[in-house]
Amino acid sequence: MTKMMNLSRETVSLLLLALLSSTLLLCSGDSTTVEDESPPTVCIIGSGIGGSSVAHFLRNYSASTALSRSRILMFERHERVGGRMRTVTVSGDTFEAGGSILHPKNYHARDFVERFNLTVRSPTAVEECSAVGIWDGKRFVFKTFGSSIPFADKIVSWLNDVYMFVRYGFSLLRMSNFIENMIDNFLKYYESLDSRPVFDSVEGMLKWSGLYNLTKVTLQEKLSDAQLSPLLVNELVTVITRINYGQSVLISGLAGAVSLAGSGGGLWSVEGGNWQMAAKLINHSDVTLHLNEQIESVSHLGDYYELKSAKGNSFKCDVTVVSTPLDEVDIQFSPAISIPKRELQHTHATFVRGLLNPEYFGMKSVSDVPALVGTLEDPLIPFSCISILRKYSATDMTYKMFTRQPASDSLLDELFSARTETVRIDWGAYPKYHAPEVFAPFILDDHHLYYVNAFENAASTMETSAVAGENMARLIVSRFRTKESSSSSPSSDTRSCSSGLHSDM
Repeated sequence: MTKMMNLSRETVSLLLLALLSSTLLLCSGDSTTVEDESPPTVCIIGSGIGGSSVAHFLRNYSASTALSRSRILMFERHERVGGRMRTVTVSGDTFEAGGSILHPKNYHARDFVERFNLTVRSPTAVEECSAVGIWDGKRFVFKTFGSSIPFADKIVSWLNDVYMFVRYGFSLLRMSNFIENMIDNFLKYYESLDSRPVFDSVEGMLKWSGLYNLTKVTLQEKLSDAQLSPLLVNELVTVITRINYGQSVLISGLAGAVSLAGSGGGLWSVEGGNWQMAAKLINHSDVTLHLNEQIESVSHLGDYYELKSAKGNSFKCDVTVVSTPLDEVDIQFSPAISIPKRELQHTHATFVRGLLNPEYFGMKSVSDVPALVGTLEDPLIPFSCISILRKYSATDMTYKMFTRQPASDSLLDELFSARTETVRIDWGAYPKYHAPEVFAPFILDDHHLYYVNAFENAASTMETSAVAGENMARLIVSRFRTKESSSSSPSSDTRSCSSGLHSDM
């Protein structure tokens, strides 16, 4: 009996030890799985300012989530990064060919430049005092004064202010107030993270800042409500929207307001090219970059996305971010996605080294033609604007011209008396804006497929893309954090398991 009791105690002890060992293995096995679990992969399609901003802010905001160890893959169908930020070389000189100017209150761009020790290029006094002319197809209906003498720039600027006030009156002040009100609302996107929500839709993002209603009416209607004179709207405002968006004052009010903001003072760019902002963001975000890798399909396969490229390569992604306009790229989605149909406004940028033909503008000398020629909204006028980029001599300059259609050689031969070099670039530059605007969703499915460029229907600039990219990074982190918290409940079972064993021992 004693031996049986001893045997029973030994058996019970062995059973307890076995139970303890297996339970500890079970509990510790769960944590080992979490630690050894491969980090998530985030795939970004597009290397412009939007996609590069997503990568940058993901690294900044994901410290307390599994995304902190994520792999970021970026796919660019061209041989260079930057998207619609690009430079062009004409006779050895480099000029901006895509997104060209930044506003003094573009705070993300400012931060990128300071963070990566890039150099700000501001217009020279002479450039800011260049003459501007408004061409109606037959004559200049308005021309400002220009100056090539640096110390005279302030006097000339004052004269132009008076001259413009005489023509447009107090409508200029009302236009300025309209722009400032829009900017004040836009600045809310730079508020602290604690006071700024994460937005899962463009509509919500715009309503929170007070900008949504501007997308419901045309710029023309909004400026009429603000009591701007038809003369100012049909002339100066029209010239600005044609230059900045290649469209008329019938664009939506918000896009129009952003366009007008891009005509003020203090504008700047990055020395050597604005594309460097994207390049620096990518280089400092630990991104694996795939150039010349055009993604042809995105398929959701249960727990992950499979991306296939035109090269036949396949990539497995936990998160997929589309940061390129889907309007003119052929990416097949499975399951299919649903976004509103949208057209892009093409801007044909033509760079010419040579000399403008003054006779085209009814002038005797090329010096009589303003340095910037803007145009009214008339289908018979074949260009939106022509401007001098660099003056080498009185008979040798580099010009930049925007047109809505490709600039033919016959047109160029009419406009220029001499051409030594011509470079043409066709940009699918921005959406064709309408009112009321309809927006694509930020989240394209029920999982982790995102679309940064949905915000472009509000306005399309380098800074608005960075703002959308920053919100997108926060949205991804927020949804990942929610997913993690909902799947981490076994921790309570582990605690009760270990405490129970401890009390039994």
